[in-house]
Amino acid sequence: MKHLVVYVHGKGGNADEAEHYRPLFPGDEVVGFDYRARTPWEAREEFPHFFDPLRAERGPLTLIANSIGAFLSMSALSARQAGRALFFSPIVDMEKLISDMMAWANVTEDELRARREIPTEFGETLSWDWLCDVRSHPLQWDVPTRILYGEHDNLTPLETMTAFAARIGAPLTVMPGGEHWFHTPEQMAFLDRWIREAFSRG
Repeated sequence: MKHLVVYVHGKGGNADEAEHYRPLFPGDEVVGFDYRARTPWEAREEFPHFFDPLRAERGPLTLIANSIGAFLSMSALSARQAGRALFFSPIVDMEKLISDMMAWANVTEDELRARREIPTEFGETLSWDWLCDVRSHPLQWDVPTRILYGEHDNLTPLETMTAFAARIGAPLTVMPGGEHWFHTPEQMAFLDRWIREAFSRG
């Protein structure tokens, strides 16, 4: 039976992006997870329903996820569902990111508590429920993981990513000049090389 690789996309992405990763796993089966969850509490309901049957049928699988897809995966899954994980540009400290966005939007915690949701000029909606949820559900990730980070990631500081990687024992690769969104030919080539190398190491 072919080894199974599941790709979990980031914000604005889709399951069809899994096509890009198929050539990187010759002999394996690569599928994209077309999830609907938009919050961590929705992910905790939806993700296990997708991954549990796959794990029971196919054995340990490889999880590839980026950005918010990685955060939702870590919020909802564990070593029971994934044998190993490759994350690029993962969100690893959502509380800090929300706090940073509140500062960018000049919104206080009292204001957010009172209004519950506050749209921002940079396109994100601040949510009191999100902030409360991430505070009450800190990430507890026990899956062997490798992380790729872009040097100029504008959502997660390097020190935050470094501390998280150290906490979970994940090797961390930093792409010089890389961004949160890996999309240029140079960035995608770097990502592909990293995946091939990480996969070959197991």
